[in-house]
Amino acid sequence: MPLTSPHRSALADQVINSLRAQITSGDWPVGSRIPTEPELVEQLGVARNTVREAVRALAHNGLLDIRQGSGTYVVATSELAGVMQRRFAGADLRHVAELRTTLESSGARLAALRRSDADMAQLDTLLERREAAWESGNAERFVEADVNLHLAVVAASHNEVLTTLYADLGQVLRDFLLTDVGERLRPENHMDHSRMVEAIRAGDAEAAAREAGSYTGERGCGVRPSATV
Repeated sequence: MPLTSPHRSALADQVINSLRAQITSGDWPVGSRIPTEPELVEQLGVARNTVREAVRALAHNGLLDIRQGSGTYVVATSELAGVMQRRFAGADLRHVAELRTTLESSGARLAALRRSDADMAQLDTLLERREAAWESGNAERFVEADVNLHLAVVAASHNEVLTTLYADLGQVLRDFLLTDVGERLRPENHMDHSRMVEAIRAGDAEAAAREAGSYTGERGCGVRPSATV
């Protein structure tokens, strides 16, 4: 439905909110190219200048990246996620791994105490997808599936602040894992996450936290020596 308003600033805010909703809902996932300016003009029923103003505002806030000659791409799911991605882009990988372990262990411990039947169904589904992604041999697909599983574990803690913080760190963690995993998935580096899921199902908070923390590996980078999660 076209967005209408007699005031340019109010209309621009509406367009910004509309575009942000496409990002946060997952309709425009991180890494995807958003519709072109003429397409957005047609979809929203507003002037080109209003669309341009909204896109620039979201780019300034770190959600979008305007690439001349290529298009505009989604780089973060929230303003905070964009800030985190820029702030930690060059961080020590070991420090990122330690933060990841801290958040995931805490999330798993709470999930074991608070998870619902719906949470467990989601974890079972995402665990299967993670295994299927591993079998595919596609490193990017596997990293995405692994991050989604861990995010679901943290979400099962039903701690909104912890879940939001972990989600906002999502792209930082993806970039870290892609670097750590490398281009090839080696069978000897596979790490089973089923014990973590079963500990959460059993309500064993300490076992769940221990399993989530054990994925740091000998290098402290969230993987076994030489490759994966």
